[in-house]
Amino acid sequence: MSQAAGFSQRTFNQALKKYYSIYTGGFIAFIILLAIAEQLGLPRKAIGLTFLFATIGLYALIGIMSRTAEVAEYYVAGRRVPAFFNGMATAADWMSAASFIAMAGTLYLAGYDGLSFIMGWTGGYVLVAVFLAPYLRKFGQFTVPDFLGARYGGNIVRTIGVISAITASFVYVVAQIYGVGLITSRFTGLEFGVGVFVGLAGILVCSFLGGMRAVTWTQVAQYVILIIAYLIPIIWLGMKHLSNPVPHFGYGLVMQRLADVEKKIIADPKEAEVRKIAKSRSDAAAAALKSPEKSFADGKAALEKQLSDLKAANAPADQVAGAEKALAAYPKDIEEATKRWTADRGLAPHVAPLRKHAEAYPGKDEEARDVARRNFLGIVICMMFGTAALPHILMRYYTTPSVREARNSVFWTLFFICLLYTSAPVLAVLAKFDVYTNIVGIKHADIPGWLAAWRAVDPDLIRFTDINGDGILQAAEMRIGGDLIVLMTPELAGLPYVISGLVAAGGLAAALSTADGLLLTIANALSHDVYYKMIDPSASTKRRVTVAKALLLVVALVAAWVTSYKPGHILFLVGAAFSLAMSAFFPALVLGIFWKRANKWGAITGMVVGLGVCIYYMLVTYPFLRDVFGITRPIAEYMWFKMNPISAGVFGMPAGFITIVIVSLLTPAPDKETQDFIEHVRYPRLAGDIDTRAT
Repeated sequence: MSQAAGFSQRTFNQALKKYYSIYTGGFIAFIILLAIAEQLGLPRKAIGLTFLFATIGLYALIGIMSRTAEVAEYYVAGRRVPAFFNGMATAADWMSAASFIAMAGTLYLAGYDGLSFIMGWTGGYVLVAVFLAPYLRKFGQFTVPDFLGARYGGNIVRTIGVISAITASFVYVVAQIYGVGLITSRFTGLEFGVGVFVGLAGILVCSFLGGMRAVTWTQVAQYVILIIAYLIPIIWLGMKHLSNPVPHFGYGLVMQRLADVEKKIIADPKEAEVRKIAKSRSDAAAAALKSPEKSFADGKAALEKQLSDLKAANAPADQVAGAEKALAAYPKDIEEATKRWTADRGLAPHVAPLRKHAEAYPGKDEEARDVARRNFLGIVICMMFGTAALPHILMRYYTTPSVREARNSVFWTLFFICLLYTSAPVLAVLAKFDVYTNIVGIKHADIPGWLAAWRAVDPDLIRFTDINGDGILQAAEMRIGGDLIVLMTPELAGLPYVISGLVAAGGLAAALSTADGLLLTIANALSHDVYYKMIDPSASTKRRVTVAKALLLVVALVAAWVTSYKPGHILFLVGAAFSLAMSAFFPALVLGIFWKRANKWGAITGMVVGLGVCIYYMLVTYPFLRDVFGITRPIAEYMWFKMNPISAGVFGMPAGFITIVIVSLLTPAPDKETQDFIEHVRYPRLAGDIDTRAT
């Protein structure tokens, strides 16, 4: 870098620090003003709408100010994003709805087992720093399929890379749009499907106008919002339970108290009664639904015969009255009966006994505990290697000014991610303690209105049913989805409603930032790698950017349409994206950098086999996909080593590695030009950051 260029970059860095310092101070002032307005009587809905539209408006303003038609600016933000800010933007890009909304919720529900996600996701950045980031930056083009096409040669491997990038990114973006719809519908009152498309406008405004440049500077702004929103409830709960604003260093005391509360709940005979009733009703409903017509007729006939026998035997009046009441309450037709049995079958989740938060690998016997251990390790592996293969994350390291800055930005990414990831276990414990001490045990008639409001958004995410009819809410009668824990924590903790709006804005920022990056990845793969590299290499700069924007809009609308069908909860969709990415990309990328013998045919077959194995395992083991494709045979017949579908990558990635090695050894070695290209990429410190061979 020349002295003048260096001076220009330093000036640019200083200006960024100044602008974002002012922005952070302004946002804090905005929160304080809204809190004052709440105390003066500003309605809750107005607060929610203010946060929603003010933040989306802010992102739109950044998008408008960053609009561009220059190829380098649109695809890689002009390659001048400093390490510190690239780390912040990558952290925002990374900390999706899964990290912000679902991470603490998973720890709330799964306890110890939820740590597998944190271990895998943070460990993945070590792999990024060691195996991929500096080498991709040395290559210096725009996309991951770009590297695959340059390294292995030909359009076949590039095309497979595009298909893989779209597959993984599309599944991931559906999860983000789901989170956007959840938040938008809760704070605007819109139906979920409508909220999805309203929130989509906030996603599109940045990536559509300015590509990577707009997305980068918006993501920095979004990180500031999401981390403030995440930490404030934790600080409040820390003061409430520990008189400590940094409960990260003392929440073990609350965990001990939580363990005592769990023991009392487990020993409560009412809890056992609820589980027994739930099991009886769910089992009976499941059996009835196997043959609804016969079950309806048999049930009605049995009640009629019982009433007739009682009358014939001159039974006491109260017994006859009871039989008459039971017959009157019986469903009037098969449709009503089916609806009732379906509801009763939904009680199955209430059957399982309370899970202790700190218990590792729970199970009724050693075999069950072994399965739990395998799935724990499977998630760690998939999240780790998936992190190192996600195209929208790897693209971020094309935006730095140099290879050194790429390495440094990985460090800053980890730093900014750890601020949230070290907080998620704390939030899960504090929130669960509040639920078990302040919600469990109250009367059903006294259930807080905010819980009912969340149930109205999505009844599948929160349930409370008086199963044993005693009017008291037992722990077994309540089910809270992991996607709600963070969003409902401010109301659970008794914080002012302005903090609920802030947390919603933080969750929205997390989902929007990742969705922007993912949509950009898909659109860039189609416009750059397919349209420009394979269809029209002579396309003008303006046409290339126009095509990218048009494709981005189409992909976003399709993703929103798919999301409206609720294909799965956030964490599964995100985990599935990681398994798909690691199966398709990690073997081809790592062997492409570190093994000169890997060739085109090895990469082609390896990526196809890896991705194919992963997709097959998800298809035959994930309930939503099984229903879509009409697979009726029991899941157990398809499961390998009893691994859950979210961990399908543990089969796909090894299959990819083995296939690449075998096929490469059985086919001719790469030519000398390719060998030289590998040497160039392998040594990032050599002069020249960008490989001219790939341009």
